[in-house]
Amino acid sequence: MKTQLTRRRFLRSTSACIALPFLESLGFRRFASAAPAALPPKRMIFLAFGWGVTKETWFPDVKQTGADYQMPPGLAPLARHQKDITVVQGCSNKFSNEAHWGSTFWLTGANRYSQPGQSFCNSVSVDQVAAAQLGKDTRFASLQLGTPDAKDQGHGPGLSLAWDERGKPVAGIDHPVQVFHRLFSAEDAPLAEREAMLAQKRSVLDLLTGDLRRVKRGLSKDDTDKLDEYAQSIRDIETRLGKDQQWLAVPKAKAPLAEPKEKPGGREEVQVMYDLMIAAMQTDTTRVMTYRQPVNSVLKDIGVPYTGHDLSHYERSQGDRMEFSQKRDETQSAMFAKFIDKLKATKDAAGTSLFDNVIVGYGSNISSVHFLNNCPTILTGGGAGIKLGHNLVLPKDTPLCNVWLTMLNGLGIEAERHGDSTGVVKELQA
Repeated sequence: MKTQLTRRRFLRSTSACIALPFLESLGFRRFASAAPAALPPKRMIFLAFGWGVTKETWFPDVKQTGADYQMPPGLAPLARHQKDITVVQGCSNKFSNEAHWGSTFWLTGANRYSQPGQSFCNSVSVDQVAAAQLGKDTRFASLQLGTPDAKDQGHGPGLSLAWDERGKPVAGIDHPVQVFHRLFSAEDAPLAEREAMLAQKRSVLDLLTGDLRRVKRGLSKDDTDKLDEYAQSIRDIETRLGKDQQWLAVPKAKAPLAEPKEKPGGREEVQVMYDLMIAAMQTDTTRVMTYRQPVNSVLKDIGVPYTGHDLSHYERSQGDRMEFSQKRDETQSAMFAKFIDKLKATKDAAGTSLFDNVIVGYGSNISSVHFLNNCPTILTGGGAGIKLGHNLVLPKDTPLCNVWLTMLNGLGIEAERHGDSTGVVKELQA
């Protein structure tokens, strides 16, 4: 005979190793879940500009450390955010020795001569270290933004600030319209067709992998190394295809802003890119971004008759170059201040301010002229537990990667070192 399962009989089994759920049919009432709400996602952003700053008027006085410092003219537009930004002085990348290489090592801190017999080698950038963890739950693990005038900064179009785990450059998007469609435009092809295309790409990779195993037999060490590098690139593609598969049937988020104009330039270009970054975070489409900002088009926009490179040599020239260099600094600071305004004003899906859950690194790999010491660096955002509102003057040539490592650890990413780091910056930890 079956024994009827009653509420009393169920309660007698409280010593069981595995308890049954509290079934409503047995008389248990439904209570609101006591599980803690999910924490808002953490985010990381890096914003870089080329050719440095006017060092006489951009950096705060090194004698005015801590919270009680006077905002210098180059940062004056950021005065309303003074309590929410920290200026870090004294940092550099130990192995950087070529100013014309732009921001190649800005986020990596790598030694370009670390590979015997090679004149160039790079390592993974800090944003990609963060993306490996923060990007697991978003459609795009990271987003790299650039500018069409990157070629005027000694870089090819589409080259971003990011470098993958093999030290290879990560392609970026340098047009706001392309960024918008990447983030928010719906896929035109039917799901079945996209699944077939993805399967075809996987089949091609499978064939290549089989061919590599056959080709590898009997090769010299140098050729084997080259082939291994090629094989790694195939594995990277497989990883990206896996990410595509994960999101194949998930519609893209609805765009919280209008599609940009076809050809914005100068300050408008920067503003539109900033707005797209805000939208990407607001919709949780990605949590890690880098942006190589335009300089030459901004200079032209504000009536400066010199290029960024010419302005960086203001110390060696007579005339108005220093004045125009200062004008550039103020313009860049004003655009950055508006970006912080929007971070504070915009709520994410969890209902919290974007500012409270992001850490932003802003600056340049070069101070001025060809000087690679005292990299201009500003940190803002409450996402990594960084102490804000300070002018922090560190010992000369402190590894900039110490700052990046502190940011990683503050986001909960347990990296022991990054690039040429020697440890975290304890003065930054709140």
